Amino acid sequence: MRVFGVVGWKNSGKTGLMERLVAEITARGFSVSTVKHAHHAFDVDQPGKDSFRHRAAGAREVLVASGARWALMHEGPAPELEALLARLGPVDLVLVEGFKRAGHARIEAHRAATGAGLLAREDAGIVAVASDVPVEVAVPVFDLDDTGAIADFVLREVGLGV
Repeated sequence: MRVFGVVGWKNSGKTGLMERLVAEITARGFSVSTVKHAHHAFDVDQPGKDSFRHRAAGAREVLVASGARWALMHEGPAPELEALLARLGPVDLVLVEGFKRAGHARIEAHRAATGAGLLAREDAGIVAVASDVPVEVAVPVFDLDDTGAIADFVLREVGLGV
């Protein structure tokens, strides 16, 4: 499975970049899945819905299925990224948001307004930076909004580009 990540500090543009990359890469005919790391409590369920009530009653896993989609919610700590990836169906590329310390290649999203330093200066797994300002690092740097060039780079990195 080909895996490539997008990392960065809070409000650095990770989710926007992920969204644009998924749209760009799927428009080129590749299948893409995503994995998102959340640093805080999150819920994909809504209070009052049957599935929420099942979880509140103590169900360890709740699978919700319809004719259009299905979702599995599991109570308890998330497994390591490799175990999560193993649960995905086959696709050309999995884009991973977050998981800063995982071993796959990553691009760092960077916005000057965050005031945060660059992770790429200390993390050899970051193979490029996408920034809204010029930065000096020892990896390729892209304009944060140049989705086409970033997609080209990602596809070459994972062996899907020309």
